[in-house]
Amino acid sequence: MREAPGSIKAVRLPYLWPIPVVWTVVLGLWGLSRQNSVWRDEAATWQVAERSTAEIVCLLEHVDVVHGLYYLFMHGLFECFGPGTTVLRLPSVLATAVAAGCVTVIGRRLAGPWAGLGAGLALGLLPAVQFYLQEGRPYALVAAGAGVSTLLLVSLLQGGKRRNARWAAYGGMVLLCGLLNWLSLLILPAHLVTLLRTRPGRRVWIGWTAASAAATAGVLPLILFSRGQSGQVSWIPPLTWHMMIGPAILLAIGGLGALLDRPRADRRPTLAAVALPLLAVPQLGLIGLSLVQPLFLDRYVLFSLLGLALLIGSILAAAVQAVRPRFPGAARWILPVAIAVAMVALLPQSLAKRSPASRVDDVLAVAEEIRRLGGPGDAVVYIPAARRDTRMVSPGAFTGLRDIALAETPEASGTLKGVEDSPERIRAAMLSQRRILLVTDARKVARPVSAERDRVKLSVLEEHFAPVTDAQVRGRRVTVYERRAGAVVAR
Repeated sequence: MREAPGSIKAVRLPYLWPIPVVWTVVLGLWGLSRQNSVWRDEAATWQVAERSTAEIVCLLEHVDVVHGLYYLFMHGLFECFGPGTTVLRLPSVLATAVAAGCVTVIGRRLAGPWAGLGAGLALGLLPAVQFYLQEGRPYALVAAGAGVSTLLLVSLLQGGKRRNARWAAYGGMVLLCGLLNWLSLLILPAHLVTLLRTRPGRRVWIGWTAASAAATAGVLPLILFSRGQSGQVSWIPPLTWHMMIGPAILLAIGGLGALLDRPRADRRPTLAAVALPLLAVPQLGLIGLSLVQPLFLDRYVLFSLLGLALLIGSILAAAVQAVRPRFPGAARWILPVAIAVAMVALLPQSLAKRSPASRVDDVLAVAEEIRRLGGPGDAVVYIPAARRDTRMVSPGAFTGLRDIALAETPEASGTLKGVEDSPERIRAAMLSQRRILLVTDARKVARPVSAERDRVKLSVLEEHFAPVTDAQVRGRRVTVYERRAGAVVAR
């Protein structure tokens, strides 16, 4: 079948997916180190990846079981290549590139080359994607898996051979994504809506039901076990109306793209039938779940933005189709001009997301302050105890410092922050010191102190010590306290 004039093939680009893949990798490598900064979520990945396999398994029994597979994966990478910001974030860059390649192929198959190329290039420019494109967490990997599973579904709906092998691959990919983040199972109702809209034959229904049921069964033990660790997400605020403004805007843009998608005379899927459910169902599903338990964080359904990228591709393809009859030469420039304009318009956001200030804090920056301010024999305490992640990621900065509140290390206790002594023991240990470094959050991001141990720490410092140095850097704070003149050091 011949391509229309002005198509991608007419300008000798028969294979499109490498273009968005390379484009996304370039976007990901741009400012990858974020000025050598690592924030608290990435610090969790870093410190767990440096533990032994047995220590990771022990940790998962108590906390973060939902990220267990990802931690083991990163542990393998750290073992092979050593810890560092590049090793920490490069998997997300490559995974997003895979997702971009998948949406390119899907868009081309369903709506033509302009839609495919537009979708692939647009994905890496979406602000949320740019944020998690360089994040040492599993959300980009889930997006890649969602792209592969959706591409497999499209290929099965379009017919072809080796159906059983492709259904097995589909189920395996959904299972893998579910083990990385079980909320990714929201892709199954999205795909169900696609099937309902396309009305495929009985064989497709049987294959999809078997594959999705097997994947769900494989993830179910993780879901049930993780319910016992639900306290980890207790900090997520309840759903409010203003939190739904973002999803509403995304759905409005996606709805426009769906309206501009060309219907098909046959029963094969249209781009809108695949992309709109992929965008809308996970977003609406997460909103529904958040009415029962607060869970509404955009990163949990980052993979839904693949649907948005496809629908943006549909809008760009519609613009090309509208201009081509009268201005065939100008039609070829619509996509590159649109991408260039979007790149310029989003440049301030792109720069911001690649700066340390884009995250709430920086574990590595505060470690340098501790190295500068601390001295041999000084004591160190943390408020809250989770700020011990600084020492876990940069142990060299704490050489010579004594963690006087710690009763059991994070590794030995199977936790992220360790187990601290009783308030009475902490008080006694602090009163025996002459100089204490307090590591905590900067004023603008600090939460009220609630734990009894932390209240004791503050009480002792206020009553018996005086601050002599106070440094705040990138969301963290280090205050050096010295014993007040005339105070007696407890023995």
